[in-house]
Amino acid sequence: MRAAFLFTALTASLVSAQEIPFEVRHVQGNVYMFASTLGNIAIQVGKDPGHDGVLLVDTGPAQLRNAILAEIRKLSEEPVRFIIATSGDADHNGSNEVLLKQAAPTRGIQTQPEIALFAQDNVLQRFTRNGSGIPSGAWPTLTFLDEKSFAFNGEAIQIIAEKNAHTDGDSIVLFRGSNVIAAGDIFLTTGYPAIDLQRGGSIQGEIKALNHILDLTVPRSMQEGGTMVIPGHGRLCDEADVTDYRDMLTIIRDRVQDMLNRGKTLDEARAARLSRDYDRRYSTSAWTGDMFVEAVYGSLKAK
Repeated sequence: MRAAFLFTALTASLVSAQEIPFEVRHVQGNVYMFASTLGNIAIQVGKDPGHDGVLLVDTGPAQLRNAILAEIRKLSEEPVRFIIATSGDADHNGSNEVLLKQAAPTRGIQTQPEIALFAQDNVLQRFTRNGSGIPSGAWPTLTFLDEKSFAFNGEAIQIIAEKNAHTDGDSIVLFRGSNVIAAGDIFLTTGYPAIDLQRGGSIQGEIKALNHILDLTVPRSMQEGGTMVIPGHGRLCDEADVTDYRDMLTIIRDRVQDMLNRGKTLDEARAARLSRDYDRRYSTSAWTGDMFVEAVYGSLKAK
């Protein structure tokens, strides 16, 4: 059976998938969405056996590796040929190493096609630094600076760098034929975006990236339907959802900028509870509204 390497026994100690809810749903066209409480991946499959393959946008958290690989096999007997990493985050790269390892030659014999793992160049730069803790088997095999385009499974695919958004290595993926965008952690429905200042993230880059997604989406009517957007975490969305998220971030940014313009300190910005309107929906224990406001304050002050 083709791509039997996907079922090679895994020796890593993983949390049982039964403990983590997940589902796979058809988005539209060639694209499916593996959704779990730990994050989402996009799966593109072809319809021409023997000529097409599988493309993944992110490989998900390591805890769900077995479940993800099993669900991929339900969708297609063809091998995984391409992986696109939307960032360097661990929960988006959990199966990189096992997939690349199984596609590598054994005793000089290549029995499965090589897998190309694309990422924005800053992802590779961070992975390869001393002390990163990322095994070399999980590193991207191909990188780009601004954009990479190619055709696969009968449709054009565009990988577009969205620099200095969540991090300095973010990318979005546009499946032009299927009319689907995989947004990575630039766009979430489960919380505020984690603006990682240490890895080059910024609030201005985050809003710019969301505006770019909105430029690419074409609604069916009234900003709804049409282009579907797969967030890094949360439910499947359309243009209206991205618009609401962009507007929320813009409002909070403008409030923080006003505090800075008036010479207010970070403590004063925190005390003003600038995200209070949205905390009930987006604040989480791991990334609270106060944490987000602090990141926005630091980003705007650095600028």
